[in-house]
Amino acid sequence: MSLLPVEDALERLLRAASAVTATEALPLDMASGRVLANDLAARLTQPPFDASAMDGYAVRAEDIKAIGTELSVIGTSSAGHAFDGELGKNEAVRIFTGAPVPAGADTVLIQEDAEITGEGRIRANFQPEEGRHVRPRGQDFTEGEVILQRGTALDFTKLTVAAAMNHDRLTVFRKPVVAILATGDELLTPGSTPGPSQIIASNTFGVGALLRGAGADILDLGIVPDDEAAIAAAIGQAQAANADVLVTLGGASVGDHDLVQKTLKNCGMELDFWKIAMRPGKPLMVGRLGAMQVLGLPGNPASSLVCALLFAEPLIRKLAHLPALHRKATVLSASSLPANGQRQDYMRARLIRDSSGHLLAEPFGKQDSSMMKVFAEADCLIVRPPHAPELPAAAPCPVILLRPELA
Repeated sequence: MSLLPVEDALERLLRAASAVTATEALPLDMASGRVLANDLAARLTQPPFDASAMDGYAVRAEDIKAIGTELSVIGTSSAGHAFDGELGKNEAVRIFTGAPVPAGADTVLIQEDAEITGEGRIRANFQPEEGRHVRPRGQDFTEGEVILQRGTALDFTKLTVAAAMNHDRLTVFRKPVVAILATGDELLTPGSTPGPSQIIASNTFGVGALLRGAGADILDLGIVPDDEAAIAAAIGQAQAANADVLVTLGGASVGDHDLVQKTLKNCGMELDFWKIAMRPGKPLMVGRLGAMQVLGLPGNPASSLVCALLFAEPLIRKLAHLPALHRKATVLSASSLPANGQRQDYMRARLIRDSSGHLLAEPFGKQDSSMMKVFAEADCLIVRPPHAPELPAAAPCPVILLRPELA
């Protein structure tokens, strides 16, 4: 099987994916980051009455024909405590922000423009136009009006509106379930004491964190040894849990100890493609096992994380009804970069600014796919297309941001 270009591989992966259709109802305080499964209409009108936008006096604009006009104060309207009567000619009601405007009033004279002249009397030191400082009923929205539409990702602004619309529960799409399976006789969980031939497994935690951020629920299947029966049993657990995606870490190649692909095929997986024209991450594997998509990531940490960023994150966001993150940017190269070979290269780099404020990508000197410390210090991946010529310093270069807020 020939090496597949990165763009073609991503297109094929996403084309085969369908967004989750199952839904669930959640209370407002648990709905942040979720996606609405239906249109959401207001259950009431907001504001439900003409309301004052300022502290002052509710008046009739026609009564204040000139500065110096005096009015009689006949009552008070405050938030939650409306004035029950009706305003008559040359009368005013003391009013506070958010309080209902009394019947008969059409304007608010703010307290800075009113002078108390005696018991129950004020003088207007400003001539307001009709409607000034009054929020009319329904100014924000009206009962039955659709404010939030199906497919809306719920953040703090959307949840505020949903609450104001008098919804205490929202119907959202279920999160896609991603089962993560790490394989390898040499792997131990963090906190263990490794023997002479063992290492601590780390990929599960980085990949899991990335995919949780993309909208997934993670089912950690743990670490299984390089044994076909053990791998098959773990695959069965993913199927029993109705996982939408199975992500395997390591063992997807075809060496004597790389049993994941072989076992998956024996379990009925249809292999879509395998081996991508990229570095790091060449042995990426994509297939389908029944309703479950399968994504086999390389075992080397840098390869695993790069592939998770380029392929797994977009896949999960599509399943979760979320838009793709804008991770691509163009900056300047901090140094010259050599010509590239036939595989698209992703070089870990830090972002710096020159004296003019331009953003530069400075690649690390060591790019080995087993190195994790460099990844932790990196801000972006410099993208070097296949057969790209030498790139001089200060030339524009495309990058993928590890943290999009850095753009």
